[in-house]
Amino acid sequence: MAAIKNMEGLTIDQINHELNRGAKFVVFRYAVSLIFITVKNGSDIYFIRADESSARYSWKYSLLTFFFGWWGIPFGPIYSISSLYRNFSGGKDVTQEVLNHFNSQQPAVDVVA
Repeated sequence: MAAIKNMEGLTIDQINHELNRGAKFVVFRYAVSLIFITVKNGSDIYFIRADESSARYSWKYSLLTFFFGWWGIPFGPIYSISSLYRNFSGGKDVTQEVLNHFNSQQPAVDVVA
């Protein structure tokens, strides 16, 4: 799993509280082109708190795409438009995937009666 940013100093209880308030884990897209080669990638995972705007984190990926994504033929414009749309609409919500990953990592506890 990719690194998760913006969770520094938070406890599990604080993260759960934020998730209950509407926080989410998101990934932003960017495209980079060089004539006949276009690469579309995703950022690291960002924890967006309930009272935060995702634009605070997506702008650098959108600028990268805006300046370097268009120049590939034929996929540069296609990937650039889809990446910019995704970023301007808040990024791709991967909250459920992150929670599933964390839940699968929990050690099993044997209860002896």
